[in-house]
Amino acid sequence: MNSVNTEQVKKFLLNLQASICSGLEQLDPNADFRTDEWGREQGGSGITRVIGDGDVFEKGGVNFSHVFGASMPASATATRPELAGRAYQAMGVSLVIHPLNPFVPTSHANFRLFVAEKENEEPVWWFGGGYDLTPYYGFEEDCVHWHQQAKQACAEFGDEYYPRFKQECDEYFYLKHRDEPRGIGGLFFDDFNELGFERCFAFVQSMAKSYLEAYLPIVARRKDMKYTEKNKQFQEYRRGRYAEFNLVYDRGTVFGLQSGVGRIESILMSLPPVVRWIYDWHPAAGSEEEKLYTQFLQPKDWV
Repeated sequence: MNSVNTEQVKKFLLNLQASICSGLEQLDPNADFRTDEWGREQGGSGITRVIGDGDVFEKGGVNFSHVFGASMPASATATRPELAGRAYQAMGVSLVIHPLNPFVPTSHANFRLFVAEKENEEPVWWFGGGYDLTPYYGFEEDCVHWHQQAKQACAEFGDEYYPRFKQECDEYFYLKHRDEPRGIGGLFFDDFNELGFERCFAFVQSMAKSYLEAYLPIVARRKDMKYTEKNKQFQEYRRGRYAEFNLVYDRGTVFGLQSGVGRIESILMSLPPVVRWIYDWHPAAGSEEEKLYTQFLQPKDWV
């Protein structure tokens, strides 16, 4: 197993944050990212970059954080109890983009490195992350393009990784209390160290670099479509599912809240700007809203 090069990963993540922000700004030039650098005397630091009230993106954030702790939070040891009590450091880029136009899907991505350390023992490390897409109105060509890019990002490292990480994504981004997927999936991986550090890091870089290639063409294709108030209300209704997942199930959110060293505004950056819950609502039979449930929010092989 290769030695862990945290500085190399940190440099890549900071460059990734900058490149993603630049790509989003090119599609929404009238919107500016607000940059907020934060740090704590003990616990870590980060750079939060938030976009809002744009012509294309209603709200979004692309965050970098590097946090430290003397003892692993419970969320990180739930599946690995042998790491309890270890000191740790975690670094990553996490982003969520909520578009203005209901025909543009929300996207999420994060890429992170976790290192658990104990005196006189080798550090235990792993990568995690991935990306997923949450449409409000389904377009098959968008779903195919998204998954094609995900598959290409994995191809160099073995044929088994795309179907494996796609399935993990379908299983992870699932609202158990609603019995429905959050979106159309993508890639999700955790506890990833099986290829050794250098090869795992190369894999994560390939996935991270493919995010813009997967998302921006979809945004460009849909951002100028005409929409109605009904379309907007349905988007806000479906955003409620997004909020529910992030507050109830999302490991990154739970970790950030439990660790006590993160920045709360950055941790909750992923929540949508406007959300509505409607009691016992059901889509009209044969409507485009119903098609989202029947044709898109069902795990399937897109490529």
